[in-house]
Amino acid sequence: MPSPTHGVHALTRRFGMLPVLVALYLGFYLLTLPLSEHGASHFLTLDNTLNILRQTAINLVLASGMTFVILTAGIDLSVGSMLAVSAVLGMLTSLPAHYPALALPVFVLAGLAMGLMNGAMVAFLGINPFVATLGTMTALRGAAYLLADGTTVLNNDIPSFEWVGNGSLLAIPWLVWLAAGVVLASWFILTRTILGLHIYAVGGNAQAARLTGIRVGLVLLFVYAISGLFAGLAGAMSASRLYGANGHWGTGYELDAIAAVVLGGTSLAGGIGSIWGTAIGALIIGVMNNGLTIMGVSSFWQYVAKGIVIVLAVILDKWRQQHHDRH
Repeated sequence: MPSPTHGVHALTRRFGMLPVLVALYLGFYLLTLPLSEHGASHFLTLDNTLNILRQTAINLVLASGMTFVILTAGIDLSVGSMLAVSAVLGMLTSLPAHYPALALPVFVLAGLAMGLMNGAMVAFLGINPFVATLGTMTALRGAAYLLADGTTVLNNDIPSFEWVGNGSLLAIPWLVWLAAGVVLASWFILTRTILGLHIYAVGGNAQAARLTGIRVGLVLLFVYAISGLFAGLAGAMSASRLYGANGHWGTGYELDAIAAVVLGGTSLAGGIGSIWGTAIGALIIGVMNNGLTIMGVSSFWQYVAKGIVIVLAVILDKWRQQHHDRH
């Protein structure tokens, strides 16, 4: 007779964390009913659903890049700092006295350059990913403050890329379209290309992958580069939405990204996971943040709830890994 844990594992293998997302969404709908007028929940509306997607978009872009890294059994703690540096550089470029037309490329290319730096340290210098990206997280955070001169770089007239954060297409914000595009591109790379197969192989067993002829160093360089690229795009999304950027931008975002990836079923041990799982994980965090805000829960308690979710995500990952090892 199958054990209850076997049934839970079978359910998670088939549907991932989708049942959790649905249950969370319905749960917040019921919890917010007493707070709503005329018996209609403010939570379960089209406007609020679009708001959740808009709020989730930046984390989803960062988490998509993090998925590539974690699939190789790595980690990138610097995505929030890369976002800040990219945002500040892009905003400085957008100022009328500089080169406004180049602002959007600067956001993305700055992120790519920083990602390549992380990748080179991990792939070719052999530095542990945690140590390497912890160092760049700290250094780049300081660089962002220095570039912004300790203040906020503002530009209320940024037509060249204002659409990124505040425009919409077919009534859906461009932030959501961009996040969806990143997810689709990531899905294609991971599931429809040889590079994707190599990423999974490196995460499963780097030594075995090397013996089969896979250029492990280049694969690692790529995953950290794409993490930086997506962090730069997230910097553009963030700065264009608020018409400014400073050195504090993106603080703590790396934790949300890691939580989304692990919640979505990607193993911290590498080699197992999917980008669709990451999307569901990011939505779980977005729904939780939105629902708690509507319920009037203070931001301090929201931090507590988010921390609990991260711990539960790691416990879930450990349980999945143990079950996978036994079978």
